Amino acid sequence: MNEKMGVEIVGNTESAVVSFEGTSLIDADGITSAWERIKEFIRKNQPKRIVVDFSQVKFFSSQVLGILLDVRSRVADYGGDVVISSIEPQLHRVFKITNLDRIFSFFPDKESAMKQVSDD
Repeated sequence: MNEKMGVEIVGNTESAVVSFEGTSLIDADGITSAWERIKEFIRKNQPKRIVVDFSQVKFFSSQVLGILLDVRSRVADYGGDVVISSIEPQLHRVFKITNLDRIFSFFPDKESAMKQVSDD
């Protein structure tokens, strides 16, 4: 499994969508590279809300959980929030097992997540 992974970030200071590209987020270098891009975007834009879109993802390493927690911490520093969209049921179980389902909100798709964060 030698699939390339990446991240697409679309947004501004109000809200942003971070979409993981690739079905398997296990490559440590790819994850680190994606994390550097996300950190830089947050530093420059300080978005109030971030939707993390998992629509393409079928598997991820625990390193991704660490990134999500760090993203949440960084945006919380200025009152921002992070929500998760389009996550497969088997991946959602990982959040339940680790009790991370208590700190993240989940939405069935990117559109409903964006609508919710824009209504807040």
